[in-house]
Amino acid sequence: MSNFEITRLVSTQADFNRQLDHLLAWEGVSNQDVQHRVSEILHRVRTQGDRAVLEYTQQFDQVPATSFAELELPQARLQAALDTLPANQRQALEAAAQRVRAYHERQQQTSWQYQEVDGSLLGQQITPMDRVGVYVPGGKAAYPSSVLMNVIPAHVAGVQEIIMVVPTPKGELNELVLAAACLAGVTRVFTIGGAQAVAALAYGTESVPAVDKIVGPGNIYVATAKRMVFGHVGIDMIAGPSEILVVCDGQTPADWIAMDLFSQAEHDEDAQSILVSWDADFIEQVSASIEKLLPTMERAEIIRTSLQQRGALIHVADQQEAVTIINRIAPEHLELSVEDPQAWLPSVRHAGAIFMGRYTAEALGDYCAGPNHVLPTSGTARFSSPLGVYDFQKRSSLIMCSAQGAHELGQIASVLARGEHLSAHARSAEYRIKNQS
Repeated sequence: MSNFEITRLVSTQADFNRQLDHLLAWEGVSNQDVQHRVSEILHRVRTQGDRAVLEYTQQFDQVPATSFAELELPQARLQAALDTLPANQRQALEAAAQRVRAYHERQQQTSWQYQEVDGSLLGQQITPMDRVGVYVPGGKAAYPSSVLMNVIPAHVAGVQEIIMVVPTPKGELNELVLAAACLAGVTRVFTIGGAQAVAALAYGTESVPAVDKIVGPGNIYVATAKRMVFGHVGIDMIAGPSEILVVCDGQTPADWIAMDLFSQAEHDEDAQSILVSWDADFIEQVSASIEKLLPTMERAEIIRTSLQQRGALIHVADQQEAVTIINRIAPEHLELSVEDPQAWLPSVRHAGAIFMGRYTAEALGDYCAGPNHVLPTSGTARFSSPLGVYDFQKRSSLIMCSAQGAHELGQIASVLARGEHLSAHARSAEYRIKNQS
């Protein structure tokens, strides 16, 4: 691996904070050309419906469909994909689906209410969304794990209709994706993609029903379209490049850690892989492992570019400095490859998913551990959480006043409403005060 350089940082260097800020900087906003093109696509689909989606599918995916009926896959086709999978693939897919479902079933929330002394009732009602849309990348870059992670939580939440869209460039279908859709409980599948698919889900067409929320990853056009339709529908998030922060005490095999860094770097050139350790000798060992193992990787050039542009090996003074960096970065994936990871948890405030111990490779979380792999990126773990059942449910407040409760609350509301010069509010409450009706 000649001329390979990965950023080295030491927490004691004078410009450490500036260097770290520069390393973490990421601007995921699409340029004006992309925004203009997406805006045009959204408008056409909103005003022309099926016809616009059909034309864009012919243009961008080179699918010669002449009617929209050709773009929907029947349930029998999904079942056939599952039934004809090689046995090892079906077993792996079913095992992953079972684990993801079991984990998310524990996230279910229940409605609650309580009664006050005067008989008034307060509470919260939990209801699922009626219909959600799941975007799944198609063609060769197909991810059945993404189907499981996006569909199963919606299914567990009680969503009645789950509409999946997946592009099929030149008609190329991915059997694993279709099998995953069958296993996860997708209601309908349309072979459309891009901004036009997002528009169809958001606004509805003659054939595609409008949904309440759109989830799932996509390219810059899909991400831009999701951002633009947000407010008309809900979305999961605008995801940035994949990222991993590995914190290691120097006792895990260096080859393991190097490969864990590779596991994110191979996603794309913008992915970010960072190692933090207070053991300088171990950092050198990992560096040597990177040089040794990189030539053996199928996606070596992508990994090389990712590590050179956005990767880093960071030497810190001690565990406390490591914790400070964790919370500053707020990583999508955090590996605590240390002797007692449980002891670290009270100090870790910001992380999308925490992989604990030497044996817990982040890759297990991508596929089959159980927790969701749709995670906040680019520091948004400071205020965001993994995708879950709760993202497909709504909470309604319950308020029912007894006569006595209306009397007591009305007096409070009256004073506050008149303080805001909202006399109709005040009088509405005052009508329910005893002897003032």
